[in-house]
Amino acid sequence: MFKRFAPLTLGLITLLCLHASPCSAQDNNQPPEGFLAIFNGVDLKGWGGGETKDPEWFSTLDYDTWDEYNKKKLEEVEKHWRVEDGELISDGKGPHLVSNRYYGDFEMWVDWKLMTAGGDSGIYLRHCPQVQLWDPNHKPAHKHGSDKGSGGLWNNKKYERHPSEVADNPIGEWNRMFIRMVGPYVTVILNGKTVVDNVVLENYFHRDQPVYMDGPVHLQTHGSETRFRNIFVRRLSYAESDKLLAEINSEDEDKFAPIFNGKDLTGWIGATSSYEVKNGAIQCKQDFGGNLLTKKQYSDFVVRLQFKTPPGGNNGLAIRVPTDGMEEYPANVAMELQVLDDNHIMYAKLRDDQYHGSAYGIKGAHRGFLRPACQWNTQEVTVKGEQVTVVLNGFTTLETDLSKDAPEDHPSRANSKGHFGFTGHYDQVKFKNIRIKELK
Repeated sequence: MFKRFAPLTLGLITLLCLHASPCSAQDNNQPPEGFLAIFNGVDLKGWGGGETKDPEWFSTLDYDTWDEYNKKKLEEVEKHWRVEDGELISDGKGPHLVSNRYYGDFEMWVDWKLMTAGGDSGIYLRHCPQVQLWDPNHKPAHKHGSDKGSGGLWNNKKYERHPSEVADNPIGEWNRMFIRMVGPYVTVILNGKTVVDNVVLENYFHRDQPVYMDGPVHLQTHGSETRFRNIFVRRLSYAESDKLLAEINSEDEDKFAPIFNGKDLTGWIGATSSYEVKNGAIQCKQDFGGNLLTKKQYSDFVVRLQFKTPPGGNNGLAIRVPTDGMEEYPANVAMELQVLDDNHIMYAKLRDDQYHGSAYGIKGAHRGFLRPACQWNTQEVTVKGEQVTVVLNGFTTLETDLSKDAPEDHPSRANSKGHFGFTGHYDQVKFKNIRIKELK
């Protein structure tokens, strides 16, 4: 994770999460219900300056250097950005305009207008470029995809980068855009047409890592006058995010079978006396430990579940535990995927393979995608042959090939089948909505 500094800005706007989003935006800088205007229509309060720069670069700065950098960007902003008649206007030069607030999962309305033929701009999400804004009729840029229209995730390489259709209004006319981001998934509706439908936005700065869990919005300048107005944002609650993620991944949900009935430990074996069921969730009893395992054994499978840790809570997912090793530490006889509140100060210094989602003793997971303690997280684990993948709150945090990453004598390389379960470490970590799809 990179170190974040509170930006020095031209003011402060507080964002509130209220109700479900409506179906349309509104004019005259009047936000729809549940949204808040992050541009006040009068001046540049609430915004700072920035550029296309790896956010992790800022972790190398001390606070004085950060302050100096930000002051310089603000001076440049005041030279190249202005407000007239409720419109944010960029002359196409200078820095991006950057929100002073960070957003995780959110919905956003924004009106934008390109003033000249060949205009080019963009909207960065959580630091990363970008939702593309440009002139579809500008033939010199057709080789770059401008003929496909605005709204696409142009900097993607692995996932779709172009919009599904051209929905732009003519140059000099306002366009109305809705953007939703949940986990790494982006939806864009341009002038009433869905042009991007839950496409993963890639991490432009680190292609081998997921896009950041949160970050500011950038309004990009790219050589031509661009105008913005009616910029409204609504943060999504964790419950809303979970529902949306479930819908995005619902295609094969009917193939998953529940392995926990929400009432008791029927179907589970091992340290059953160390666990209990409360409010529809399995939890390890405080100061108790041991392995709670499925009676059934699994070879290749996908498991989906939700978990919640207390502050500093520690547990784990046991993968392919052999019957004769059920009472042993899973990392010694099979494989353990960490379940850990690694944001807690007691875990400030761990090995890479000890943080949440990591394959203990094998490979570390990407960090920064775990919700705060006492909040539910959603996780999916795919075990197929020697390939193991972990998806946390929509973000792919671990991809490991046991034949390459695990030590030659590691038991995970020999186990092709075994019990699934939890490895209690004396904390009341909770699990619910546990279901498995076997891979034939």
